[in-house]
Amino acid sequence: MAGPALSDNERRDRLRLFRTENVGPVTFRRLLAHFGSAAEALSALPELSRRGGRRAPLAPPAAAAAEREIERLGQLGARLVVWGDAEYPDTLAATEDAPPVLAVLGHVHLLARSAVAVVGARNASLNGRRIAEDISAQLGKAGHVVVSGLARGIDAAAHTGALPTGTGALPTGTVAVTAGGIDIVYPEENRALHGRIAAEGAIISEVPPGTAPQATHFPQRNRIISGLALGCLVVEAALRSGSLITARLAAEQGREVFAIPGSPLDPRARGTNDLIRQGATLTETAADILGALSAQKPRALGAPAEPPYDGPTRAPDSIQDIEKYRKIVHECLGPSPLPVDEIIRRCQLSPAIVSLVLLELELASRLERHPGNQVSLT
Repeated sequence: MAGPALSDNERRDRLRLFRTENVGPVTFRRLLAHFGSAAEALSALPELSRRGGRRAPLAPPAAAAAEREIERLGQLGARLVVWGDAEYPDTLAATEDAPPVLAVLGHVHLLARSAVAVVGARNASLNGRRIAEDISAQLGKAGHVVVSGLARGIDAAAHTGALPTGTGALPTGTVAVTAGGIDIVYPEENRALHGRIAAEGAIISEVPPGTAPQATHFPQRNRIISGLALGCLVVEAALRSGSLITARLAAEQGREVFAIPGSPLDPRARGTNDLIRQGATLTETAADILGALSAQKPRALGAPAEPPYDGPTRAPDSIQDIEKYRKIVHECLGPSPLPVDEIIRRCQLSPAIVSLVLLELELASRLERHPGNQVSLT
């Protein structure tokens, strides 16, 4: 995933680009693909948003603001890893909405190791916590980093079990993905665990340091947990829970999903039992996970089942052409999500032209992106 080493200015500008209003992970990558560098993309943002229908031109944060964020990370003993850095994990980079920036507190080399996500209920049973801790310890001893979300219950047990494997000849340990800034302890009861992971493992987040976790941050955090891992184990989960969101995201990202079965009388087992009915691997020990992962055929994570439709290769020759093509794309869009490949087929335009028009609309807050590379008008 990583190419030539990025300059300090490019890394700073990639941070600025991602911190710009309406620039999400997918838009970030589209902008880089279209303009070649973050600096060029930043320069184009005001005009792109104006052409998309935004009244006030979109203004990215100043370079000084990005430099202050980088400086703050340094004060915390952390570092910034941006999409394109050699340290950026390949498994995560393969996901369609990979975070463009990561704040990393602790041992950044853990991001390059093979990993298994272990998640589950906050109000976990004693047996559930014991199973999560034991399996995580075994996964660590087998050479896998354990990734979780540093929540109470199963997450905390998973981190605790994996932490001792972070020393020795084959250090693995654990990575915690937080919904708030890497310096924000949440929940408070995990303060000691937060400190241990920062010293012996790694804590990562895509939001700036000092950011308090909000409800909308947790689903975004979950996609990073699953995206870092080759597989995701759910130990206990109610039918409607964040752990099931993580499992669904893992399946969408092409990862293996594992689930511990439980009593039908326990609400915390309904989610895991349902995952097994849907095809998740019934799991009793770490050996079940290790066997399934070792049987995986080598493949490029996140690779589509078939190559995307390239469409015609013609490019616009003038501003008048752009206006004409923009109208064609607009007419294809509506309130219902539609795959971008289908828009390209219907419009018979090149992917570059369609991508540019969609970027204009998104930067003007007129387009919403959905899983599966689908878009709709807002």
